Order: sequence, then structure tokens, then C-alpha cells
Amino acid sequence: MYLAEVRGHVVATTKNEQLVGKKLLIVQPLSTNLEPYGEAIVAIDTVGAGFSDRVLIATGSSARIIFNENSPIDAAIVAIIDTLERH
Repeated sequence: MYLAEVRGHVVATTKNEQLVGKKLLIVQPLSTNLEPYGEAIVAIDTVGAGFSDRVLIATGSSARIIFNENSPIDAAIVAIIDTLERH
């Protein structure tokens, strides 16, 4: 899983039938220091996340299994982070 921040949304009027009705969000991966790193990605929202929310992202088969293992999904938002403590 990865930490990320929601930066925007994607509107796609034509898409795979398994994505119909699903919200697609642009998320920026974050380090454990909450600093942006790497490239932003598109993730399916499963929890009702919104702009600037910090979220947890599942990728690969862990993301697909939420819907259907044959889904064309590579990343899914699986949690909205309320607090983050490091020790």
C-alpha cells in the first residue's frame, strides 16, 4: 500500500464497462514524511475521497480483487487517512 494525496479527478465519457459508475481520481504518491514523490497516478475511488484528502492506495492484484480480478484496475483508493503517527 502507498500513501497519496488526491490532486484531481478524471472525466471519461467512454470507458471499459467495468469502470462505468466508478469515480477516477488523480493521486500523488507521498513519502512517509508526506512529501510528494514520483509521478501522479489515476486510482479508482472506493471510499468517497475528495480533493486534498490523504489516502491509502492498493495496487496491482490487491486493487483488482476489490471489484473483479479481471477488472482493468491497477490502483484503488482503499482508505482516507485521518491521522498519521510515526515513531
